[in-house]
Amino acid sequence: MTGTSDRKRELRNEYKERKTSGGVYMITNNKNGRYVLQSAVNVRRFQNRFDFSKDTGSCVLTKLLQEWNKYGAKAFKFDILEEIEMKDTQTMKEFEEDLQLLEEIWAERLDQELRIH
Repeated sequence: MTGTSDRKRELRNEYKERKTSGGVYMITNNKNGRYVLQSAVNVRRFQNRFDFSKDTGSCVLTKLLQEWNKYGAKAFKFDILEEIEMKDTQTMKEFEEDLQLLEEIWAERLDQELRIH
């Protein structure tokens, strides 16, 4: 029994020490090339949410709903474009500002005509 509680404590400590990793992602409609570009403080969690929504057929973002209903969940793919780790010296607000700037940089690289707002 002690081994189990030690393992739980170890896992809990690993979780607490884990760095926050955010990033910029794109959800693309493979049928017409239209996409949503966003940033998230925890981009991997959002990717899991997207995968779950695809599996269940429910739309993950309201702005995608019309195309999601028209083309179906299988028409969409999720790509992480860039990830960054939150620095120990940063506040959450500063990290969110960095992510927003990163999103703007990616927006400049992509075709704005196809972006879903």
